[in-house]
Amino acid sequence: MRRLIAPGLTAFAAFCLFIALGVWQLHRLKWKEGIIADIRAAQVAPPVKMPAVPSPFEKVFVTGVWVPGKAALYGQIVHDTPDGPVSGGELIMPLRRENGQVLLIDLGWVQQSVPVPLVTPPLRPSGYIHAAISRGFFSPPDDPAKGHYYTLNPVTIGKGMGLENVAPYILIAMGPKPPPGSPLPQPAQDLPTPPNNHYEYALTWFGFAGVLVFEFIFIARKRLLRS
Repeated sequence: MRRLIAPGLTAFAAFCLFIALGVWQLHRLKWKEGIIADIRAAQVAPPVKMPAVPSPFEKVFVTGVWVPGKAALYGQIVHDTPDGPVSGGELIMPLRRENGQVLLIDLGWVQQSVPVPLVTPPLRPSGYIHAAISRGFFSPPDDPAKGHYYTLNPVTIGKGMGLENVAPYILIAMGPKPPPGSPLPQPAQDLPTPPNNHYEYALTWFGFAGVLVFEFIFIARKRLLRS
């Protein structure tokens, strides 16, 4: 029996850890479900005025004056159209707010062959806030001369437009889809929803705890039979 004390204590500590991690994931599940419920409520509600510290999970609107003659294209995204796959990117235009800060607005996907700016932007754009993205190892280099960027960094894009005091985040515009084949930007349709895999994670940790119990019983029985 003494030979089982050390492995028994180790197994018990690991069992408690696995159970604690499973319970923690269940708490995370409830927390994430609350966030998703708030997102679904915001999805159908009218946008609210953007607060000083915006959240990425709420629908907001901003007011200001569009900076004339400034636009950029972000990304290299292929969309299916009635005429087949078409390459394009996200049309980005700057809006100067009442406080003087410039906020970049992603108006939606446009064909790369379409000149920008190509439309009169909305007077009061609405959507959700997206944080800046750091350049990845495989990201193509930006081309400020052509106004084409492959890293969603508002400060860098704004600097390429010759703008200062640019907000460190971007507004992803939401709105109705234009008719198929239209050259108008295709805005986002839904608020971003974070993944919710915490139930599967909880089952995994509880499963580890169960396997540990059976493994300990098997090892203990084997050692007892030998003694």
